[in-house]
Amino acid sequence: MKKEDLIVLGLSEEQADKVIEGYGQMIPKSRLDEKIEELRVANETIGERDTQIADLIPKAAGHESLQNEITSLQQANQTAKEQYDAELAETRLTSAVKLALSGKVQDLDIVSGLLDKTKIELDEQGNVKAGLDDQLTTLKESKSFLFVADGLKGKTPPAGTPPKPQTLTRADFAKKPYEERLKLMQENPSLLSELQ
Repeated sequence: MKKEDLIVLGLSEEQADKVIEGYGQMIPKSRLDEKIEELRVANETIGERDTQIADLIPKAAGHESLQNEITSLQQANQTAKEQYDAELAETRLTSAVKLALSGKVQDLDIVSGLLDKTKIELDEQGNVKAGLDDQLTTLKESKSFLFVADGLKGKTPPAGTPPKPQTLTRADFAKKPYEERLKLMQENPSLLSELQ
């Protein structure tokens, strides 16, 4: 969901900015549902294969080549499951880190690539529990340009004396249109005496 979509739904521009800042680019629910369905189908397929292999074990008794094939299939399935679990854990960790960094950094991919993910721990809900803040503090000190400035939005004028107004000469004043001269005179009645 984009900022424009949130505004269409009735949020003000400021509210939409805060939602995007807090959650980044949102994924449509339909896309999430697709991934959940893919995961369900994959888990069912793995379960079916394990069941098929378990059914073949008694039938293969006395057939050494079939027993060897079943053993190799079991090992392949176990390896595939471990690889799948590792990839899923990596995806969860990456997503949790990017969610935690959202709105705090200029580029999520660059900053998450600089982190040592082996030191980051997740809680039961999949949120970052420990290990991220220390790394971010160190990274802020060495590469502060990667982070969004705290509390500053837009340009803030520098503190100090206000800029001096330009001096206006009589010739410049005379060249201005009548309406502008009249407005200047109303804003500053002593202007004529100040003209150089």
